[in-house]
Amino acid sequence: MTLECINPRDLPIPTTYTQVVVASGTKLIFVAGQEPEDVDGKLVGPGDLAVQARQVFANLGRALAAAGASPEQVAKITIYVVDYERDRHLAIIEEARVVLFGDHKPADVLLGVTALSPGYLIEVDAFAVVDG
Repeated sequence: MTLECINPRDLPIPTTYTQVVVASGTKLIFVAGQEPEDVDGKLVGPGDLAVQARQVFANLGRALAAAGASPEQVAKITIYVVDYERDRHLAIIEEARVVLFGDHKPADVLLGVTALSPGYLIEVDAFAVVDG
């Protein structure tokens, strides 16, 4: 499996993601949106984006492992955040993200949404590519 991360010179160079990821491998893994829930399906950290973000990225790591993938094999993630405000929320999300991904920077989309499940502030899904 190979991920080629490209940040074209004529686009801004992001700090926590890559503008373009070219993936080659033999198996695609699609991870459903991970919510801020514990193993019993109970909401973790009501009203606290930092706690929920840490839970979501931890759950994403567990889901990847279950499929035989590692965070370094993720090509793209989508992050959904309720009432997203860049200046208020981005650093919180990036801190939780780095715990899972370290220096790996998959392509991403960060979307502000009106609502998720009641009390849920963040959800993240992923696409990974591995050799079969």
